[in-house]
Amino acid sequence: MTILALETSCDETSAAVVRDGRVLSSAVSSQIKLHAEYGGVVPELAAREHLRNLMPVVQAALRDAKIGRADLPVSQDAQQRVPTDLELDAVAATQGPGLPMALLVGFKAAQAVAFALRKPFVGINHHEAHLYSPWIRAVASSLASGTAELPLGQAAPPHRPTGVIVPATASWVADFTAFQPNVSLIVSGGHTLLVLVESALKHRVLGSTVDDAAGECFDKTGKLMGLPYPAGPEIDRLAEQGNPAAYDFPRPLLNDPGDDFSFSGLKTSVRYFLRDHPQLLDDPQRVRDLCASIQAAIVEVLVKKTMRAAKRNHVRCVTASGGVTCNRALRRDLACACEREGFEMRLAEKSLCTDNAAMVGVLAEYKLMHGVAGDSLDAEIQPGMSLEFV
Repeated sequence: MTILALETSCDETSAAVVRDGRVLSSAVSSQIKLHAEYGGVVPELAAREHLRNLMPVVQAALRDAKIGRADLPVSQDAQQRVPTDLELDAVAATQGPGLPMALLVGFKAAQAVAFALRKPFVGINHHEAHLYSPWIRAVASSLASGTAELPLGQAAPPHRPTGVIVPATASWVADFTAFQPNVSLIVSGGHTLLVLVESALKHRVLGSTVDDAAGECFDKTGKLMGLPYPAGPEIDRLAEQGNPAAYDFPRPLLNDPGDDFSFSGLKTSVRYFLRDHPQLLDDPQRVRDLCASIQAAIVEVLVKKTMRAAKRNHVRCVTASGGVTCNRALRRDLACACEREGFEMRLAEKSLCTDNAAMVGVLAEYKLMHGVAGDSLDAEIQPGMSLEFV
C-alpha cells in the first residue's frame, strides 16, 4: 500500500510518501524564521505560508519517492488536472488538534486529492501519530537526499524546490512487530500527555497538562530571559554548560499521585526570580546556570511521573515523542531512569519528534491494513481533537 500524507497542524508544512511501512520520502518546510520576529506562531501567517508552500512540498515528496509525476495541483478543477498515473492507494492528513486555519490547508487539500483519484481518505489525530512514532526505526541505507535547507536565492535542483527540506528518510521503517504494551510520554509545545498503550491502536490517556505544557514553559521562560524564539532549543544548548543545581525552582505536581502535569507555577517562579535578580541576565554564565536549573525542574517532573505511571500500570516499556523529546537532558535522564528501573525505552527519532507527515502516513497505513475504515470526504477538521476518543 502506498500513501500520500500531509501535515499542516501548526507552522510546518510537510508531505510524505509511505509504502508498506517504509518512508519513501518526507519533505518539510519550516516557518520558524518567519514567526521568530513575533516571538511565537501567528495563526494567520502560518495558514498563508501553508498555502504558499504546500505544492512545492508535495511535489518534492512525490518526486523523491519516484512514484509518478509530481505536477499535482490542488484546485477546484482537481479532478480534471490530477495526473492519473500517481501510484497512490490512499491519502491521509492531520485532522487535529492544531491551529484551525493551518489544519484546513492540508486537510482539505488531501480530501481533494483523494476525491480526484477516487482513493480512500484517512484523517489522523496528531497526538496519535506521535504516540506510535517511536516504533518507526532507522535502518542502514545509502541515501542521496540531503538534509540542509537551500538558502534563499540559491538555485534549487530541478527536483528540489527552494526552501524545502527533504530529510534523508529512506532509512525509516515502521517496526510494529516489536510492539509491546507501554506507557508513552508525548511532550510538545502545546501538550504534555501520559498515555497507556495496552495494544496497537488501543490506548488510554492517563494524564495531561492542566495549564502550561512543558514546551510552553521552555519557550515562555526563555522569552522572559530574552532568548530567541523558539527558546526551547536555545535553553537546551545553554544548559549544557550550566549548573542545574544553581537555582532551586519548584517541581509542580511532582509528588501528586495523579498523572497530570502543571508548569505554569514554574514559569511564574522564574518570572519573579528575574524580577528580583535583573542583573543576572548580564552574566553569561549565570544565564547558562539559570537555563540548566529551569531545564532540570521540567525534566525531573517529566521523568519521575513517567516512571511512576509505568510501574503502576505494570508495563515493561516506556516510549517518548513530541518536539520536547529532542531535548538532550530529557533523552539522557529518561534513558538512565529506564535502565535503572529495568524498562525498555524507545525514543522517537529526533527528525520524527517535530511535526512531520511521515508519522501521519505510517499510522494511516497501519490503520487501513488493520481494518480501520477511512473517513468521509465531507469530514471536517477538529482543532481540539482529543486522543482519548480516537
